[in-house]
Amino acid sequence: MILTTSTLLALVSFAISDVQAQAYTATYSYDPNNPNSLPQTSEQGQEGTNRCGTGSSPTSMCQNVFINSITDWCIWAPPYSDGHNATIGETERGEVAYCLKDGYGTRLIPDGTILGAHWVQTPDYVQVTGIGDFTKIGVPKGDSGGELDPHGADGNGNPIGGLVFGNSYGQMMQYHEWTNFMSDTEFCIRACKPGARAAQLCQHIYDVMGCGWNMPGNYDQGYFDSCLGDTGEPMGVYGGSTFYQGSAQTPPAHAAPPSSSCIRVASLTSFSPVPSTVSVSSSATVVTSGAQQFTYLISTAFISSSTSSTASVITPTTTTTSANSGAIPKAVAFGHSWAAPTLTILIGVLIGTVIAL
Repeated sequence: MILTTSTLLALVSFAISDVQAQAYTATYSYDPNNPNSLPQTSEQGQEGTNRCGTGSSPTSMCQNVFINSITDWCIWAPPYSDGHNATIGETERGEVAYCLKDGYGTRLIPDGTILGAHWVQTPDYVQVTGIGDFTKIGVPKGDSGGELDPHGADGNGNPIGGLVFGNSYGQMMQYHEWTNFMSDTEFCIRACKPGARAAQLCQHIYDVMGCGWNMPGNYDQGYFDSCLGDTGEPMGVYGGSTFYQGSAQTPPAHAAPPSSSCIRVASLTSFSPVPSTVSVSSSATVVTSGAQQFTYLISTAFISSSTSSTASVITPTTTTTSANSGAIPKAVAFGHSWAAPTLTILIGVLIGTVIAL
């Protein structure tokens, strides 16, 4: 039988739509006060577990990822590694969760792994992009990486039974649409708010295109920040045309969408970018921006020095703070203005210094 060009295109389109239709729709609620309310497993053939408790362990097989803020997120990585046979492509069906924060029953990302991380919250998704040394969490050196998503070829997900939760839009919710690219040096993860565009904005069919093409954003090394951003263009969609992986010509990545209100943190294990000599008291507040609400932690720091002063640091999170070691950041943000008249922080009450963020 001779297949015409139009017939071939139709078959390709059908195959792609069939893969897209393999959506993971099982719904679960995560209760921080009762994490064992989740099932032991959520899919047949699952290598790990969703009932993870709260105790972190370097051998945990937990397959729940959380993405809440710049200092509270997780990524997927191999459950084992001898440095050779544990590439993302080889272990995608059984990846386990590595998290920044204790308390989820997962493995923890070791200090020094993340070299740059950049959080963006948009009206439709949350996203973290950055670089690091992911050989520290089992990705073999030289692995160019692969993609994890809730679909897979059979609809059970890569990893099978992997669940993603987050509280950035208010209460803790399950994200049914998400995508995470991992290599030995780069990562990106996006979780899409439930809605009509979720599947399109967390598209999973461009698995060889990598982070920069699928999730344009900030991949700079050397600092960690949290921003509000506009929703970007869906990956692969250019006006009325859709690019399919493997086509003769590959279009460039979309430009990274605008972001603003960026706040830096000194480290990913400290919510307050202030020195250890500072005592910190905190309170939570909700800031409204248009139709959205964002929860911020307002930390007031009392600095011990020859000149008494106070400072308030605004950090987007909903948890408590600790005053770990680190330098007070300068009022500078790469590519963003700190002069937006949205919030004013009074620093140095006795000397009358005012910094407008």
